[in-house]
Amino acid sequence: MKPAEFYDLLLDYAASPEPVREVVIGLVWSYCRAESIGLAMSPGGQTRTLPWAGTLRGKTLAELAGWLRDFEPYRATVGMAAANAAINRLQPKPDGVLLQPGAAGSNLVVFEHFLPQLRDHQVVVVGRYPGLDEFAATHGLRLTVLERQPGPNDMPDTACEYLLPEAEWVFLTAGSITNKTFPRLAELSRNAITVLMGPTTPWLPELYHFGIDYLAGMEIADAEQLRAVVCEGGGVRLFDGGVRYRVAALTRPAAQDWSRSLIAGTVREKETLLQAMADWYNRGHTARYPDYGQLDGVNRRLSRLDSCFKRLWDENSDALETKAYSATHRKRER
Repeated sequence: MKPAEFYDLLLDYAASPEPVREVVIGLVWSYCRAESIGLAMSPGGQTRTLPWAGTLRGKTLAELAGWLRDFEPYRATVGMAAANAAINRLQPKPDGVLLQPGAAGSNLVVFEHFLPQLRDHQVVVVGRYPGLDEFAATHGLRLTVLERQPGPNDMPDTACEYLLPEAEWVFLTAGSITNKTFPRLAELSRNAITVLMGPTTPWLPELYHFGIDYLAGMEIADAEQLRAVVCEGGGVRLFDGGVRYRVAALTRPAAQDWSRSLIAGTVREKETLLQAMADWYNRGHTARYPDYGQLDGVNRRLSRLDSCFKRLWDENSDALETKAYSATHRKRER
């Protein structure tokens, strides 16, 4: 899949005519609220000249999510938050573990969760997490951080071409989706067990096809607290009550079960809209059905889910055929 096609996929899931109620760009996190809430990490730089400030409320999620294609960091951030607000409406989420605050600090609970598996392995973390150096030193981890604006103990992000193919575990910030580096970073991490993490993480089964083994995204614990932290410039404070990390394994069977459940829910949504459209025209209306945009978005999402499920099914069938062939071949050799 070409890099641009990954963003096509995200935007098909975000193709919702639902109006945006609020957009907040905080110092660390940006927030988009419609029926659901979506987050994205804010750009590192500051600006006083955003030409669209004050105009976003009332635009559709699909319209703002389209900004994700942009390379201007603020527009891309708003686009990512809007895409997540649309995606977070989808139910169910995959089976997973809701992480509780740990000894290392709420923002490091994902690393604490995987700690027994990380010892004696080469770990690369894409993105800087406050307190991670101390955590790694305390537990004797062989850990390297790649950072676009590297600190004293970090490697520059350009080292990804050399370090990621040799890594055994990779923790990849979902902020890489916003800045357009995700497709390449995921490709370089194919040999590793890869965790896509952070509140920017979109809950999509297709991420399995990009070599992602675990999703570590957010689950909202207190929407009011979440908004307050974002508006007041909070960073790691986000995890002290506003959100919690949820970790889900993205194995092929898990992705297949998840996509099957999403297909069932989307089909029900489509059937409801089709019935409502039929009722609309049966009442004598001749104008276009007012929720046609929503129906179109549901159809696009359903097409993506069907493609995802078919690809997973085909991979499973190929694996079973290979296993059966190998077993038969070994039997003949005996």
